Amino acid sequence: MELTKKQSEALDYLEDNITNELLFGGGAGGGKSLLGCYWILKSAIRFEGSRWLIGRAELKTLRETTLNTFFEVCKMQGIDSSFYNFNQQQMSLRFVNDSEILLKDLATYPSDPNFDRLGSLELTGAFVDECNQISEKAWNVLKSRIRYKLDEYSLIPKLLGTCNPAKGFLYSRFYKPHKEGILPENYKFIQSLLLDNPYISKHYKDNLLQLDTVSKERLLFGNWEFDDDPATLIPYNRIVDLFTATQVPEGKETFITADIARFGEDKTVIMVWAGFVCISIMTLIKQPISVIAAEIQRLKNYYNVATSNIIVDEDGVGGGVVDIVKCKGFLNGGSPIEKDGVKPNYQNLKSQCYFLLAEMINKGEVYVKTQDIQTVNMLTQELEQVKRKDIDKDGKLSVLPKEKIKELIGRSPDYSDALMMRMWFVLNPKPKAMTPEQLQRLLDDFR
Repeated sequence: MELTKKQSEALDYLEDNITNELLFGGGAGGGKSLLGCYWILKSAIRFEGSRWLIGRAELKTLRETTLNTFFEVCKMQGIDSSFYNFNQQQMSLRFVNDSEILLKDLATYPSDPNFDRLGSLELTGAFVDECNQISEKAWNVLKSRIRYKLDEYSLIPKLLGTCNPAKGFLYSRFYKPHKEGILPENYKFIQSLLLDNPYISKHYKDNLLQLDTVSKERLLFGNWEFDDDPATLIPYNRIVDLFTATQVPEGKETFITADIARFGEDKTVIMVWAGFVCISIMTLIKQPISVIAAEIQRLKNYYNVATSNIIVDEDGVGGGVVDIVKCKGFLNGGSPIEKDGVKPNYQNLKSQCYFLLAEMINKGEVYVKTQDIQTVNMLTQELEQVKRKDIDKDGKLSVLPKEKIKELIGRSPDYSDALMMRMWFVLNPKPKAMTPEQLQRLLDDFR
C-alpha cells in the first residue's frame, strides 16, 4: 500500500517521541480514514498484547464507514480473518498476538455526561474518525485513558483525530494555533486535501466541484472559515463584518449588558453600548459579585447610563448583582416578549433575542467596536455556534443551549450572551415622549 506524502508525514509524527495529539485532514478525499486505520492496524500487529481504540460519534456510522475502511486496509496488507477474530457483539478485534482493537461510540449522552463508560479502559493509543462530531470533553477523557503498556514498549500517549474543516474545539485547539505559528510542540496539524492524494478517482473531484460554494470551500479547498450547517443563523462573513460596521452610528442613548460568571465558572463579560454600537467590553476573571456590581456602577457613571438601561443575566449568582445595582434582570428561560398582544413562536426569551440579534447582524445594523484580537476571536467563535436547535422539527423556535455550545467550543459563550441581551431593549422600547401637539390633543380630549 502506497501512502501519500501527507500520510507519510503524519505517520512519522505518530511514531515519534514528541507528538501526543495529531489532527489530520481539512478536506475530503485526503485519505483521512485510511491513515487512521493503517496506523492502528500496524501498531496492533507490531506491539504484542497492546490495546487500541477506533472511535466515532456514532457506532452505527463507524460500522458502516470506518470499519469498512479498516477491512480494506487489512486486505491491502494481505491480512485476512485468520490473523484476528472479529466479535460483532462486543465490537472488537483480537489478533493472534493478543493485541486488541476496540470500536467505540464517543457521543455525549445525558445519562453519561462524564464518559464514565470509558473510565475503566486502558489503551495504548486511539484514533477518532470525524472527530469534529465529538465534544472536547470526550477527546480529553479518551486521551486520559492512553497508558496501557506504554512503558513496556517505550511509547508515549498518541491520539489521532481526522476530520473535515469545522468550527469547534478543534479549530481553536489545532487549526488556529497552527495558522498563527503557536501550536505546542507536542500537538501537530496536517492539512491533507484531495489534490494531495494522487490515488483518488478523478470523478471525486468532479463531484466536489458541483457542490455549493460553502461546501466546496470546506471540502475541496479545506477552508476552515466556512460552515455549511443549515441551522447556522449568522453566516461567517456577516460575523466578520460585525467588527468593521462603521456605517452604524453611535446612538445618544447608552446601555450596559452583562453576562455574570456562575456555577463555578470564572468569567464575567460587561458590554457598554451607544445605540447599537458596542463601545467597550470589560472581562472580569474570578471576581465576587460585590466587585462586579461596583464595576458596573463605575461604567454606569462614566458612560452616563441610566439604571433602567442596564440589564444583567439573572440566572445563578447574577441575581445578586441585580439586587445590588437595582437594574433589570435577564432570565434566559423566561417567556418570550409579546408584540401587539401576540405571543411569538419562540421557546424562551433567550432564543427570541438571539434570533433578533442574528437578523440585525445580518442586516449590518450592529457594530462591535474593538481592536482586541482575543475578544474578536472568542466572540466570532461563539457567534458561529448560534444555531437553530432541532431545525428538522416543527415547533417553537429555539437555539442551541449553553451546555451544548460548551461541548462544542470547550467554554461558555459569555461574550455572545452579553451581546444578545442588548436585544431586550429592542423588544421593550421606552415609550416615546409626546410632542406638544400630542399633549394638547390629549388635554383637549380630557376636557
